[in-house]
Amino acid sequence: MADTGSQLMLGAGLTVLSHPMMYVKVLVQVGHEPLPPTLGRNLFGRQVYQLPGLFSYAKHIISIDGKSGLFKGLVPRLCAGAIGTVVHSHVLQNYQDPNSSEESEQKDSSASLDLIVKETTQEMVARSAAALVTHPLHVITLRCMVQFIGRETKYSGVFGSIVTIYREEGILGFFAGFIPRLLGDIFSLWICNMAAYLINKYALENGASGGEMKSYSRAFTGFLASILTYPFVLVSNIMAVNNCGLAGGLPPYAAPYTSWIDCWTQLSKEGNMNRGNSLFFRKVPAGKSYVVEHKRFY
Repeated sequence: MADTGSQLMLGAGLTVLSHPMMYVKVLVQVGHEPLPPTLGRNLFGRQVYQLPGLFSYAKHIISIDGKSGLFKGLVPRLCAGAIGTVVHSHVLQNYQDPNSSEESEQKDSSASLDLIVKETTQEMVARSAAALVTHPLHVITLRCMVQFIGRETKYSGVFGSIVTIYREEGILGFFAGFIPRLLGDIFSLWICNMAAYLINKYALENGASGGEMKSYSRAFTGFLASILTYPFVLVSNIMAVNNCGLAGGLPPYAAPYTSWIDCWTQLSKEGNMNRGNSLFFRKVPAGKSYVVEHKRFY
């Protein structure tokens, strides 16, 4: 219980700190670019037109809504984080064997493939349960953020938002974008754990500093998994706000997609599957045009 309490406190703190960055990322993901490109240099020193990054975008939000404007959607996100942590912990506890702690410590350095598959499956079930329970709050969080685009106030509180979604879209409205989110979570987990197993088992097992390097393998594979599964996150967030009555979910930002697969296909055709993945060194999204120094830039 103390473990869960500390996880809740830590999770809440990290959520508050990371919220402005998530806010900017979500607005970029749905295609909102209020600031024109500027001439800058890429990682190779070449001059290119780039869209403003995280800090410039955040300053723009502050200039309109003040510093508190960076925290729109924080309350439902905190609620989702707390409920998700409790559900995740509870599901994992049901799998725990009182006699397994010593065995897991002995197998930690050279875990078998069967053990990795077993633990990953248990973690998958726990994450899926947490995602299912918290997705309605996730949808509310995203819609509270996207209201910035059209200056709406349709989603102004957790309970009011629940009533609005149920009245306009029914139960299914609470699970808009859920399938790509769930698939992304599952794929990310399996890629991360299996890649870490292969690296630890075959690349680092006999190395002199293998024990030290193994501690970094999970971080590396987690980063790799997040890159590979990012399109699922993007499509999920877009579908959560698509055609919900907010300006950010309607043309010109997005067509009224018939399904998440339709959204995926369209983004793929446009070359926008990684839109919002990086908030620095941002290239101009495909299909967008801007006026820069009295010249139209494509």
